[in-house]
Amino acid sequence: MPLSVLRSTHSPAPTATTRPPPPNAIIDSLALPTTDGSTEGQLGPVPDFVFSCSRTFLLQGLANGVTGLAAMGRSNYSLPAQVSAALSSPRYFALCLSGTPSDPGVVFLGTSGPYYFKSLTSKIDLSKSLIYTPLILNPVGSTVITYYLQPSDEYFIGLTSVQVNGKAVQINGSLLTVDENGFGGTKISTVNPYTMLETSIFKAFTQLFVSESSGLNLTVTKAVEPFGVCYPAADVFSTRVGPAVPTVDLVMQSNDVFWRIFGSNSMVRISRDDADVWCLGFVDGGPNATTSVVIGGHQMEDNLLQFDLESKRLGFSSSILAQGTDFKPMLFPNFYYAFDSHAFKNNKK
Repeated sequence: MPLSVLRSTHSPAPTATTRPPPPNAIIDSLALPTTDGSTEGQLGPVPDFVFSCSRTFLLQGLANGVTGLAAMGRSNYSLPAQVSAALSSPRYFALCLSGTPSDPGVVFLGTSGPYYFKSLTSKIDLSKSLIYTPLILNPVGSTVITYYLQPSDEYFIGLTSVQVNGKAVQINGSLLTVDENGFGGTKISTVNPYTMLETSIFKAFTQLFVSESSGLNLTVTKAVEPFGVCYPAADVFSTRVGPAVPTVDLVMQSNDVFWRIFGSNSMVRISRDDADVWCLGFVDGGPNATTSVVIGGHQMEDNLLQFDLESKRLGFSSSILAQGTDFKPMLFPNFYYAFDSHAFKNNKK
């Protein structure tokens, strides 16, 4: 899971019809490492950056070691928005969460690439392998602080179907569209550790996954909460892209635009005294879920996601494990935020 948790917040810039920032906000300079995509450069200052101090109880339930939250949503006070505004750089950011606590993840700000990842023997620019789908604006905000007639700051995409081993899950299509009241559709959220599916979607999905898994001689065992489908770990073979289980495809605007999820992102290992199992890492979001599909953090690990707010689209790579056995962000020692060195240099002129 990520070493730092990202949460979309809703704090629009003050106008005649919106409220000002919260009173506990402070303004200071922020310094971030710069990069050309493959090497780390000097620290670049971001002046007049708006911070907000919150109570520590907001961190309850998050990963161990998390000391704060970074806003990555559409708000004018999000980290990407403030960096882009300060440096007059394009409104892009790319995110790759690490699949293991000991390895770093990375966020690139203000650049469309290159994004170099390396193995022991080679390197690859993952910006060249991104597949794109439009970002959809939900007309109704649903965060804790929501202003009248203010659209959601979260990122929605146009999921049209879900496939398991190429077979379509039977889904009520109306659940996959966002209605005028903001209900339905598919969003991306690192707040949720695992992908949540509306109950009818969850039932149809798990039934098809179990059916397809039987062809691999996998038999379900007692489930471990919060998951609904688990298999004995001894029965599941390992591959370069994780456990050998059926692939899951999130299909977007056409059948040739899909986000493929391999075992490393679809399965979760539970190993304890009373159980040693691989569980399907999707959970039941309930029959009255506000959003029908919420793609969670586990499904994003070791996947590069580019949020192109200039063209209003999402780029995704599928698992970087498919590119090689040990690809990692180049020369980045910790999970941190790096922005385009060219934007920093141009801003100094």
